[in-house]
Amino acid sequence: MSLFEQQLSCAVAIRTSSSSHLCNRAMRYAQKLAIQLSLLTSLAIAQDIPGRRIPSVNMLSAPLITVTRGKAGTVDLHFRVDRGFHINSNTPKSEFLIPTVLKLTAPTDIVVGKVIYPPGEEMSFPFAPSEKLSVYSEAFTLGVVVRPLASVVPGKYAFHGQLKYQACDKAACYPPKQLPVDFQVKVVKGQAVQKRNPGQSPHVHR
Repeated sequence: MSLFEQQLSCAVAIRTSSSSHLCNRAMRYAQKLAIQLSLLTSLAIAQDIPGRRIPSVNMLSAPLITVTRGKAGTVDLHFRVDRGFHINSNTPKSEFLIPTVLKLTAPTDIVVGKVIYPPGEEMSFPFAPSEKLSVYSEAFTLGVVVRPLASVVPGKYAFHGQLKYQACDKAACYPPKQLPVDFQVKVVKGQAVQKRNPGQSPHVHR
């Protein structure tokens, strides 16, 4: 049964007060299915058109961040999406869309904490006009929390990983890609805490 036929039969059911709740659920499911089918179709079209410009994401050079061992610090990684394209955010609103995810390999004795993803911008596109998608476009920044253990030898340490993303334009979505991610962190000693002797009472006699 087509979406139109379902809507028509549900309208009749609602007028006759029979199974209106079930029909509403069926209509919502059918609409969701139609949107997901549209997304899948747009992905297939993007792979089949020759000569189409393939989108990409670039990482800007990351400055060297200094982190005190034994304490947490945040490294900001800056990315830029090709003009005319967007990528899914870390929390896309359709299960058929692949989220943007950063995976990192940390040096020994340095812990990678949470990755801080910015909220996506909600936009709709011709391939799914009734669906608001959560996307990143142009420039966006991810924060990475790192914490060197107190036993780490001071020095520079390299981090490696991949940014997995799926890009789209206004007409279609593209197969997922992986962008290599590399940056360094400088680990330094913390300042030594100077212990001060407690002051003596002037009434103490020697």
